[in-house]
Amino acid sequence: MKTYVLLGCMIFSVSAFAQKISQDKVPATVKAAFSKKFPNAAAVKWEMEKGNFEAGFQDNSQHFSAVFDAKGGWLETETAVPATALPMEATNYITSHYKGARVKETAKIVKSNGVVNYEAEINGKDVIFDDKGKFLKEKKE
Repeated sequence: MKTYVLLGCMIFSVSAFAQKISQDKVPATVKAAFSKKFPNAAAVKWEMEKGNFEAGFQDNSQHFSAVFDAKGGWLETETAVPATALPMEATNYITSHYKGARVKETAKIVKSNGVVNYEAEINGKDVIFDDKGKFLKEKKE
């Protein structure tokens, strides 16, 4: 019985994370919406995450990822930014709450409703801030 429970947990944990998929598995509506929104995208790689399609790509030597629903609706775009681009309040929060920790990556997230968030990857967690740098939440990657 323990073996089945362990096996079930392992299968669930693998399926809960993003899974790389080939471009031919991406619906035509999603690919068309992506091409329209990001006509200069290069080196596109697709993943499936929580029923949505995420494209990682380059545009003008900058790294982006964009998430679309199965009908081609754009949900959000994440842009890699330097840590110095974080709002000052976010930088202060990181300094006081994660003393000595290394910030691995930082990004600006623009959602389809216009909301802007910032994300800092610290100690294997994503720390999320609003557009002013106010701490919102911490989530495991």
